[in-house]
Amino acid sequence: MSILNVSGRQLRQNQDQADWLLAAVLLAAALLLFTINLGGLPLRDWDEGTVAQVARAIWRSPSHSLTWLFPTLGGEPYLNKPPLMHNLMAIAYRLGGVNELTSRLPGAWLTAVSVPLLYWVGRELFPTRLPALLAAAVYLTWLPVVRHGRLAMLDGAVLCFWLLLVWSVLRSRRDRRFALGIGIGFGLICLTKGVMLGLLLGAIALGFLAWDTPRLLRLPYLWLGVAIGSFPVAVWYGAQLEHYGADFLGGNLVDQSWQRVWTSVENNGGAPWYYLLELLKYGVPWLLFLPAGFYFMRDSLLLSWAKLALIWSSVYLVAISVMATKLPWYIMPLYPALALVVGAQLSDLWKQGKHSGIRQQRQDYAPGWIAAIAFLACLAGAGCAYFWGWSQPRDLSLVSILGTFSVTMALAAMLMRRQNPQFISLLIWGTYLSLLLLMLSPHWVWELAEAYPVKPVASLVRQYTPPGETIYTSYRDRRPSLDFYSDRRILPASVKRLQRLWNSEPQIYFLLDSDRLEVLDLPGQKILGKIEGLTLVRSE
Repeated sequence: MSILNVSGRQLRQNQDQADWLLAAVLLAAALLLFTINLGGLPLRDWDEGTVAQVARAIWRSPSHSLTWLFPTLGGEPYLNKPPLMHNLMAIAYRLGGVNELTSRLPGAWLTAVSVPLLYWVGRELFPTRLPALLAAAVYLTWLPVVRHGRLAMLDGAVLCFWLLLVWSVLRSRRDRRFALGIGIGFGLICLTKGVMLGLLLGAIALGFLAWDTPRLLRLPYLWLGVAIGSFPVAVWYGAQLEHYGADFLGGNLVDQSWQRVWTSVENNGGAPWYYLLELLKYGVPWLLFLPAGFYFMRDSLLLSWAKLALIWSSVYLVAISVMATKLPWYIMPLYPALALVVGAQLSDLWKQGKHSGIRQQRQDYAPGWIAAIAFLACLAGAGCAYFWGWSQPRDLSLVSILGTFSVTMALAAMLMRRQNPQFISLLIWGTYLSLLLLMLSPHWVWELAEAYPVKPVASLVRQYTPPGETIYTSYRDRRPSLDFYSDRRILPASVKRLQRLWNSEPQIYFLLDSDRLEVLDLPGQKILGKIEGLTLVRSE
């Protein structure tokens, strides 16, 4: 008996060491992908520019001013979101200065941590290591997770805190003390994106427990953890109510939270299938395996992983789909659930493949998968040929990205045709390398190409306008990134308003495109500079 005990203990130690090693490898791979070339591109509109402005205001303010507790934007109270991430960015500014790298680094690090966290979630759900590892690898190489996780936004942090909560839920089934982590994860989510998201994700976790392990709902550790996690949330919300009164109720809880359910805030609306289209646009190659994964999940509903994936994906997708306000990053907490489904399906496909020295019943991979992956190879190859031969100037970064992806898909299709399960490893490594090349290129923040570059314009504005000045522009949209780089408020205005302001203010600054400059024909104007098709003028 003692020999068996020693052997069992040694086996568990070896398994634990293997798990920690794999988690470390996943973390290293995630840190590389999420931080490489992180400061190489300017901040984008909207959230990056806004969050960075709030963080800079905290960094500039002395601690006794309590700006870290009552943040501001352009000198006005910032009532949109709690300031947890903004304070982390302010700390990064204090350590490394105000720049793109320090703006994005806290969120990128937290998103990278979420990758091994998903692996540990999988280890609690699956009886073997393979589906957990594949789920984490799929999650790591899903394009929206990488892109939005690298941006100076709040969503990467939410992924990290949400997966911490889920892991605590699952781990508490074996050790009830881990139920304390459920409340801590809940509190961190609420202090990052508000109590509305915290309640939604918390309801998903409780719904899973009610289905899978209802006895844990009576566990004192669970409710003690919820109380501990909710305490700082209650303190922050109470401080805001005491400080701002009814303005906070209207600005945060109504305008920025509940109103998004029934009203399209800032014209960010969409059809109920908006997020399904987001999955279709950015889901390759893993989207190909999702339908079969859901079918596999349906047949496995007696297992915990299937219960969690079903409740998580269905409740969250329905919740964000019925909301009137639609934004691409609202879908982010759905990706870990989808990665679990795809990971389980890929693990099953691995078992179905031909393995050397193992006799098994032949079960060919579906021809539809082979055809779809071959089509992706041809599509990426056509794009590679276009940017090599017909695009002027030739874009070598896109050629390398599309070429790598095309070769990956072509080889994966060949391996699938031969019933070789190594196609899964090839898909993971090839997709990872393609994403790494994308992050090294100037294209990973592709929204920057939708409007004029902000940094040269901001430099012109800083050079010729006094600090704290408000500048009015003929450009149609507000650009928070321009406000951040210029350190000025730059507000869009119609032609009529521009004319009225010019005639009523003793001194005012306009940033105008050439057409508006000609139409306005401003008397007594002084041209201060021109750049990127815009002219900075001042009244004399």
